[in-house]
Formats: sequence, structure tokens, C-alpha cells
Amino acid sequence: MRFEKWQALGNDYLIVEEQELPFELTPERVRRLCCGHFGVAADGVLLLSHPRDARHVAELRIFNPDGSEAELSGNGARQAILYLRRRGWTDEDSFAVGTPAGSIRPQITGPGTCRIDMGCARLSSADYPGGSPDGLGELTPGPRAAVSSSAGAEPQGSVRVVLDGGELDVEVGEDLRVHLTGWALPVFAGRLSEEILHELTENG
Repeated sequence: MRFEKWQALGNDYLIVEEQELPFELTPERVRRLCCGHFGVAADGVLLLSHPRDARHVAELRIFNPDGSEAELSGNGARQAILYLRRRGWTDEDSFAVGTPAGSIRPQITGPGTCRIDMGCARLSSADYPGGSPDGLGELTPGPRAAVSSSAGAEPQGSVRVVLDGGELDVEVGEDLRVHLTGWALPVFAGRLSEEILHELTENG
């Protein structure tokens, strides 16, 4: 089973193409793959498959290290997008990728950077019923994060978030459409051993 490990802002994922998998990617198998002592060590798994919708270059599923599935991750999406470009799934600078949260449209902006249309933000959630109905509130950055805005620059509503792992540009339009611009880099490529594959197959 061939895989690559990538990271963005210190958030690292294993990237696997579905045709490389000799088994179904179950929650238990995801947990073992992500475990530092028994697997490769990662913050999750990005599973790429050929698209069901001809408008998409690929389908992306994102698994958390506990085995649960996420709808979307900005860091994970950037890693998958730049992997797709590097591995020759597309040579276009702008394309679409299908996710459980819907279609996302990235724009390749450099050898290791891209801008992603993440869709419109939601101001409330049934999972978090507290807070005001309009979703308005205050956000205070932690002691190790810095935020700078570019109020006079285009595009309007742009914020640069500076974290331990690097910088991320966040744009929010008046319609709450969110664009993220940032980088992602490959860490290494590898193959699982026959012994680990056997364990995963037998104990998945």
C-alpha cells in the first residue's frame, strides 16, 4: 500500500489513493494508521478516489485520527489538492474536487500554494445550540496566535492568521463565502510493510 505524508501548518495527513487500498478504510484501521506507535503517525487520513461526477477531478474523504469522518478541513484539503496536481490527476490551475460537504474549487497559486473556495460559512449549528441566533460573537486569539487584517487591501475582509506552523490568509465576503490561501508540503512517501498490512487486514 503506497501512501504519502503531507503537512500544512504542522497539521499532517496520510494521503492514500483508493485503488492502493487492499481493504476498506474502517475507523479501527484509520486509528492504527494514525497511531505513532503502531502506524505511521498522522493527524488523519485523506482518501482520494476517482470522481463519480465528471465535473470533479477527484473525490476526497477526510478521516480524523479517532476514525471518525470530517466533512472538510482547510489544511487537509490543501494537501489533497496539491497532491492531485503533483501526481498528475490534473494539469489545470483551477478545478473542482468533490467532498461530503459539497464541491470545492481550488486555484493553484504557486508550486506549493493554493486558494480554495470553501463555500459559505454557517453562523449557527444544531451541534452547538448556544450563542445568539445571528451567530455574532467575539473571538480572542490564543497567546501563541497572531491575527492581522488588511482592511485597505483587495480583497476586502482579508485576515492573515499567523500560527506556530506558518501563515494562512482567510477571506470572508459579504455573502459569508470563505476563501483560504495557504501552503502544503510533502513530508515523505512510503509503503506499508506486509506485516502491518496483514495486521490491518485481520484486525480491521
